[in-house]
Amino acid sequence: MIGRIGVATSVLAVLSLLVGDGTLAWPDGAILLEIRLPRTLLGLAIGGGLGLSGAVLQGALRNRLADPGLLGITGTAGLGTALVFYWGLAASFAPLLPLGGLAGAGVGAVLLLTFAGRAPSGPSLILAGVAVSAIASSLLALALSLAPNPFALAEITFWLLGGLQDRTLSHVALAVPPILAGVWLLLRLGPGLDALTLGEDTAVSLGQPPSRTLRNAAIGTALVAGASASVAGGIGFVGLAVPHLLRPFVGERPGALLPAACLGGAALLLAADMATRLMPLVLPQAPPLGVLTALIGAPFLIVVARRG
Repeated sequence: MIGRIGVATSVLAVLSLLVGDGTLAWPDGAILLEIRLPRTLLGLAIGGGLGLSGAVLQGALRNRLADPGLLGITGTAGLGTALVFYWGLAASFAPLLPLGGLAGAGVGAVLLLTFAGRAPSGPSLILAGVAVSAIASSLLALALSLAPNPFALAEITFWLLGGLQDRTLSHVALAVPPILAGVWLLLRLGPGLDALTLGEDTAVSLGQPPSRTLRNAAIGTALVAGASASVAGGIGFVGLAVPHLLRPFVGERPGALLPAACLGGAALLLAADMATRLMPLVLPQAPPLGVLTALIGAPFLIVVARRG
């Protein structure tokens, strides 16, 4: 199954290089290198990281509704980019925008681990994430209300909706290393997540302390979600939807789900991004990528709620 998902992801990556705004053709060298290649690479990295993060959190917290946004890091990354917009710093030095998002994500990760304590449990991690999200959302609302002019407010709002358009290789260079570091850390958590399914006491007896698994899951998710939000804004529901899509084919064991969720997340985000590029064929204007992923992911909340 993982091989098939990998093949599908590779095909979608090639198609992503061919699909333009309402067109399908091989572009010239400049368009390929400066526009479509960065967009494709970010789609692969961000989608893969978010899908994997969702699978890890759902296994670690034993909650089918968990996703990377639950920990609040996406909110603090958005706050960091909003502050850069607010002060107009990106106008003088464009890389300050993603750097502001990374700085916000770093602050959010420190707050999350501080609030959760030295030996975090599932409930304490969730409560810490809710607290971080509340702080970030309130400060973001304050920044929006104090926006110096309507243009700054429009720019902040559009950025927060999420998207991969107009990204460059400099965005790839800033975001992909921390995402890869987070993916590496999360992929190593398979044995710990499998042990957690047998109960916390059993996990300890197997040499997989739940607190260590939860802490590494939070750190890896913070790296992925923070770096993703710093360059792509708010792209939600990928981490929620992908594990639910793949469990019927891969099985319920969390460790087996992780590689498939990584590839599946990349495939889903690439497909959604290509859909936004083709939307001008049927709509006056393409919707933001974050809006489209929310429309894809929201039905999964309904399905899980009805099953619950």
